[in-house]
Amino acid sequence: MNYDAILVVSFGGPESPDDVIPFLENVLRGRNVPRERLLEVAEHYYHFDGRSPINQQCRDLIAAIGKDFAATGVDLPIYWGNRNWDPYLTATVAEMAADGVRRALAFVTSAYGSYSGCRQYLDDIERARAETGPGAPEIDKIRHFYRHPGFIEPFADATVAAIGSLPPGVRADVPLVFTAHSVPDAMAAASGPPPGGRYPSQLAEASGLIAERVNAATGGGHPWRLVYQSRSGPPAQPWLGPDVCDYLEDLARDGAPGAVLIPVGFISDHMEVAHDLGIEAAETARRLGLPLARAATPSTDPRFISMITALVTERLEGQVSPAALGSPGCGTGDCCRLAATAGRPGRQPAAS
Repeated sequence: MNYDAILVVSFGGPESPDDVIPFLENVLRGRNVPRERLLEVAEHYYHFDGRSPINQQCRDLIAAIGKDFAATGVDLPIYWGNRNWDPYLTATVAEMAADGVRRALAFVTSAYGSYSGCRQYLDDIERARAETGPGAPEIDKIRHFYRHPGFIEPFADATVAAIGSLPPGVRADVPLVFTAHSVPDAMAAASGPPPGGRYPSQLAEASGLIAERVNAATGGGHPWRLVYQSRSGPPAQPWLGPDVCDYLEDLARDGAPGAVLIPVGFISDHMEVAHDLGIEAAETARRLGLPLARAATPSTDPRFISMITALVTERLEGQVSPAALGSPGCGTGDCCRLAATAGRPGRQPAAS
């Protein structure tokens, strides 16, 4: 297949205190979210001087992809557009059209199938193309990569390193706690088969693949559990659980020696990782006297960057058997299409 550009699509985030409220208003526009909740989330950003880590992480990611493209002979320009903050996707697609791009591949910074992590990005791309007009490039989304070795193996090695950072008496069989952004149960169920939804199923599969490799590397029998974080909906609305902090309470009550958090739902340390795990979960563990470590996300790990290059190359070359630990999953977002109607009322309020 002929493509003449790569488009990195992400969520976006504020880069100064003055950006925080306008950014969150962008995220929450058209949704029935109380102003108090917006101001509560704003405090997470103010704790980090009003700057989300996600934009710099995208810059670092793009720089690393560019170097890997050069080393492997992939001669394509890389563009970047966000859903909720500068550089906005609409402006980027217009720039691509002005530059003469006619067909591009989109790499979305989410590994999984869900409305907010897949289908909504496809909607964003189509909206940006519509605003650009007849000269807009065709844009095809790269497939889900939640079980690609380049995603799984960095997480597994980072988990082994996190176990090693715990006191020696805690390491043996310490529980592995995989975390991902919670979504409403209805949104999860609408993300496609199997029953319960493609999103939690894919997360559980990725978690199991990582845990399998960790246990093989350590010779241990680390139990594992997938939990959720960063819930933002009203208490009466069912969301995926259990919550990570509630689960840490359960582990402490049951006499667990400690815990290792693995933010499997994220490719880099977004605000949810930095604040909700690095501050809230860490404070919960300290209060409980529960030794806690956190595994690093793939970010710019060379294997993850090589994975992105491989995902691009398989589309350029029409690869018949793409790399995956299991079947590769879809690349069109059709599996998430139903969630566009079933899940919209509970979309995530902030994920950056």
